[in-house]
Amino acid sequence: MPKATILYIEDNLANRELVKRVLEVEGYHVVEAEDGPTGLRRAVECRPDLILMDINLPEIDGLTLTARLRQVEALRNVPIVALTANVMKGDRERTLAAGCHGYIRKPVDIDELPLQIARYLSGMREHV
Repeated sequence: MPKATILYIEDNLANRELVKRVLEVEGYHVVEAEDGPTGLRRAVECRPDLILMDINLPEIDGLTLTARLRQVEALRNVPIVALTANVMKGDRERTLAAGCHGYIRKPVDIDELPLQIARYLSGMREHV
């Protein structure tokens, strides 16, 4: 039985494959979505324990998608963690203000990622 189900919404296939491999080795079940509409649909279908959100998505950007996910009653308390290359001044704050529980910079540190995920699943929220 997996530790938890994680939905990873990311348009870059190489990024999705890397994160999926790293997390599955740790015992997580990873569901993938390549764009915002697919991510929204899969979130409602699978009710993940945590959502990893790329911010630069086609069709619906990650901040807008986060706001939409927060409107779904069944997903309101699911931690959403931005996994993004947006590292300019103010990006982290905008991400947290949009409803994300946390912020992980790309490129990901594959040794640190499972520890970060475990912290978010245990209820630790970043301080804004």
